Amino acid sequence: ADEFGTPLFVYDEAHLRARCREAVAAFGEGVAYAGKAFLCGAMARLVVEEGMYLDVATGGELYMARHAGVPADRLILHGNNKSELELEMAIEEGVGLIVVDSFDEFDRLDALNAAIGAVPRVLLRVTPGVEAHTHEYVATGQDDSKFGFTVSTGLAAAAVERALTSGTVDLVGVHAHIGSQVFEVGSFGRALEVLAGFAAPYDLAELSVGGGLGVAYVEGESAPSITQWGEVVRGACEVAGVTARVSAEPGRAIAALAAVTLYRVGTIKDLEGIRTYVAVDGGMSDNPRPVLYGSGYETFLPRAVAAERRRPVRVVGKHCESGDLLVREGWVPDDLAVGDVLATPVTGAYGHSMGSNYNQVLRPAVVFVADGEATRVVRRETYEDLVRREA
Repeated sequence: ADEFGTPLFVYDEAHLRARCREAVAAFGEGVAYAGKAFLCGAMARLVVEEGMYLDVATGGELYMARHAGVPADRLILHGNNKSELELEMAIEEGVGLIVVDSFDEFDRLDALNAAIGAVPRVLLRVTPGVEAHTHEYVATGQDDSKFGFTVSTGLAAAAVERALTSGTVDLVGVHAHIGSQVFEVGSFGRALEVLAGFAAPYDLAELSVGGGLGVAYVEGESAPSITQWGEVVRGACEVAGVTARVSAEPGRAIAALAAVTLYRVGTIKDLEGIRTYVAVDGGMSDNPRPVLYGSGYETFLPRAVAAERRRPVRVVGKHCESGDLLVREGWVPDDLAVGDVLATPVTGAYGHSMGSNYNQVLRPAVVFVADGEATRVVRRETYEDLVRREA
């Protein structure tokens, strides 16, 4: 915090690499990292170095990955509403796979084929009708979803027929994603069974169960490992007699536990008989998950990691929103003081990537720590950055 300032995302590079290796061991060579969880140039290079593919969901993520030097054939383009420009960019770059999400996207690919003659390799995203017991905003496997072609309504079968007969795409396989923060790994097994049954008549080469494995954010929570996830999926493959390559797309499970966010305490406001508010120099602009999903986090003081935390507090940000909460029900040592560095762990996923400039607050820097050495991989924004795009 003294060297790089606050707020600050601090990632344990060894943890990131270990989780990537665990994913490759669990699912094999085709496993991909879901870049939406956390993406910068250094992260893109790291996951590819560790043998993973990289999922990108927009033209911006695709540009970031290519700018970082990721080979195009190691990229998989997702997205429920890819523009013609994004699809053309992916095709011209030579992206390894495009995950087709709608018939309108088929139309755009047909038009690009007519214009430039490209026949991209594709997966079809199907909706398996498997309920994941998670927040409604991150549940994606149910029939009522903006994503994919539903199996139960026949749309998925129609999409396969179109892909096989159009001549404008090379159909490799099918993909499903049932949701995020999924703790019941059996749900992935059930999704695989649906995928396998659906794909069996078409003799497709690849099935992807997507991502969504949950992680523990607060004390008392527990989550399955990537290894356990892989074991369940492999077991479902054996039962279903799957011979196709089965892949997955962990994101949160790779990045979340690898990072901690450091803040500086600026204000401590004791409301007698009500609560104590602790205001820090970040907030919903660097971690919107508590606001969006009601997500819980722990908090501690790096200067007193082992100290007993007996003082109940609510940790809030500096934004002009009453809902700007970071830790709704936190506990800190009794001697918490203005100027202290306060840390919230398990912030490696969907903090940096979902951040904003609300109230024109500057986006934090990101550092990777390896072998005791901290390296800045994303610099802190400046006020000049805020006006750089002004016309």
